[in-house]
Amino acid sequence: MPIPIVLERGYLRLTDFIFHHMHQPRPSPERLARSRLIAHRGEHDNVTVLENTLPAFEQAVAAGVWGIEMDVRWTRDAVPVVIHDADLMRVHGVAERVDRLTWQVLRQRVPAVPGLAEVAARFGGRMHLMLEIKPVTWPDPATRSRTLQEALSPLAPVEAFHLMALAPQTLLALSAFPPRSRIAIAYHWPAGFSRWVARHQWGGVCSHFAIVHNAMIRRHHALGQCIGTGFPASRNCLYREINRGVDWIFSNNAGALQREVG
Repeated sequence: MPIPIVLERGYLRLTDFIFHHMHQPRPSPERLARSRLIAHRGEHDNVTVLENTLPAFEQAVAAGVWGIEMDVRWTRDAVPVVIHDADLMRVHGVAERVDRLTWQVLRQRVPAVPGLAEVAARFGGRMHLMLEIKPVTWPDPATRSRTLQEALSPLAPVEAFHLMALAPQTLLALSAFPPRSRIAIAYHWPAGFSRWVARHQWGGVCSHFAIVHNAMIRRHHALGQCIGTGFPASRNCLYREINRGVDWIFSNNAGALQREVG
């Protein structure tokens, strides 16, 4: 059952508050230089700048972070677009489902929702793109895979972008993309996802910083795979993750944390 957003935000604040008060040494210049901060849904407040929109991604560019995370869904006519929720109400105030609108109608009614192709063209190569593919019932997986590949065609997988999913099976339908471009997201308990990633030789696994253990980081690094953690909001949390050798650090406060990196 989905966790209400207020409880999720409370959990994130609580865990960060705890680690915020655990002093962490400043990482070495070498570790700081290798750190890779990723703006979760771009730099946004959902008041003046909406999540998963071009302005949110432009603000992430201006903040100097390494990458941007975004969510991908499909319109009724199989055009991949960037939006987190299945419907448009929470962020855009429109009572419609994304998968019931064609791309043309969606663009007319809610122009703030970008197509993935325009995001890839505008930001690909400037920033690393972390694309969370939302789990949906695909009547035609081959078409969805093809249109996703077309939208990302100017970019090289792994080098310029990764595909992510809370349900690893979601990415199995995307056969055009190499295993190393695929990342599993473990929302709660990462051990099973860690084994999946190791067995399928995927690119890595991501989870909350409080439940990713050092042994898991070492195990995946030994396999040539990456570890991502979220969602630090304080300097001590950030330093902890950098000192642990975490490859990707996802945050809703990426711009502010980037200033701590220097």
